Amino acid sequence: MEQSNKKYFFDEPAFDLHDGGYVPLIVNNAPEMPLNIPPILKADRESKNDIYYTVTAKSGKSQILPGEKTQTWGYNANFLGKTIIFHRGQKNHITLKNDLPELTTFHWHGADVSGPYVDGGCHAPVYPGEIKHINFTLNQPAATLWLHAHPCPSTAEQVWQGLATMVIVQDEHESQLSIPRNYGVDDIPIILQDRHFHKDNQFDYRADYDPDGVAGPTAVINGTVNPYFDVTTQKIRLRFLNGANRREWRLHFSDDLPFDQIAGDCSLLPKPIKLTGLMLSCAERAEVIIDFSQYHEGDEVTLYTDQVPLLKFRIHNFAKDTTKIPDHLIDLKKPAVETSLSIRHVVMQGMDESVAIDDKKFAMERIDAEQIVGEYQYWDVTNSNEKPGMVHPFHIHGTRFLVLTRNGKDPYPNENGFKDTIGVNPGETVRILVKFDLPGIYMYHCHILEHEDGGMMAQIEIVDPKKPHQKYQLMDMNTLMNALAEERGIELSNLWMAGMESYEKMGMKM
Repeated sequence: MEQSNKKYFFDEPAFDLHDGGYVPLIVNNAPEMPLNIPPILKADRESKNDIYYTVTAKSGKSQILPGEKTQTWGYNANFLGKTIIFHRGQKNHITLKNDLPELTTFHWHGADVSGPYVDGGCHAPVYPGEIKHINFTLNQPAATLWLHAHPCPSTAEQVWQGLATMVIVQDEHESQLSIPRNYGVDDIPIILQDRHFHKDNQFDYRADYDPDGVAGPTAVINGTVNPYFDVTTQKIRLRFLNGANRREWRLHFSDDLPFDQIAGDCSLLPKPIKLTGLMLSCAERAEVIIDFSQYHEGDEVTLYTDQVPLLKFRIHNFAKDTTKIPDHLIDLKKPAVETSLSIRHVVMQGMDESVAIDDKKFAMERIDAEQIVGEYQYWDVTNSNEKPGMVHPFHIHGTRFLVLTRNGKDPYPNENGFKDTIGVNPGETVRILVKFDLPGIYMYHCHILEHEDGGMMAQIEIVDPKKPHQKYQLMDMNTLMNALAEERGIELSNLWMAGMESYEKMGMKM
């Protein structure tokens, strides 16, 4: 296996901890609690070729801290959600229910699904009390994906309120590898988030609002503050998801315990990468395997971000495990690209209210680019921030891509699998290889949620020249704003949404 000497790969001067508005994590004085393991969402029914789920966005109260319960939102749960499992090649029939007091959307982040309606971006609103039905079949490798709200420009606020949950894609290839996969025992979801708890343990997103990204001083892991996990197997697989609005996570273990990264956003890696540190920018995922063979019952191993403890692993007796992670995990071939095609250039610009893509802020009814369905194309994605600047995580809906180069050099060694989100350093251009398998309209944007709400987002239409052009009904801002004002029982003039100030300060309309 490959040994890497670098710890986090990304440019250290651009780490979020150097931001003027950085919110340091502080260990909360709440008692330690068992790590919440989200239950698996039970299918309504299932056959060999089809599975039926009902996914309900709902409000509730959650006992996150001692004292008053926190008003939260979630999917089939009061906060965050139940883990959804899909199988490659099986047809998924999803009933979407909105039991919230206002409209939302259901975005299947990392899933190769059609846009804009099934994908669940801003053009797929589900109104309070409404039920919608979508169907899709995933023909993509085993991976850790996620579901989150995406009603621009209220994406950040709804995710902060709790609308995010893990999605696992399984396939026959991954199921035959000698790696842990007993969910909740040695295969553990780790949703990394942070929150600020105000009076009576409540969230107050508007009070915390920062156009460069909202962060809180308390780490919340799977909805748990100060969590611990009881280790009963020698090896465990952790599925990390950076589900934070803004915060980067620079993960490492006590004793500099090494671990093997086996997967990124959308697939296994070709081979395991041995690391002692791992940085995840917003929305990125990583699957790692930890071997606790050097520890004994009663020992404790701690997961940190920077120097802040996040999660304690309490070691219990376990049986000796002599299995080895395969040296080869998956074959990923980089297909040839038609050299006559132009390279798509995407520039992420600005910070605070000035964020944009290609000199423009997002407009719901504007299409910014076009690509042919089924064709590969190079995208050169640039972060134009002057150094030290900040890392912008770039995400594309409805596809997965391969990372080819960073400023003309090899990508980081743990970026050689399929991805849907890539952190781009200030002054850097990352070349990715992009193909869409389904026609439709898709967003691409910075995944610092306040940046996308503030306009660092654009749309691409994927067309099939062999078929008549399809006309899509796109959401417009007036409809959205009027609906939210009515749902909140306020005058339109009193409506506030994250990102509105960014447009106003730039003299633009949303």
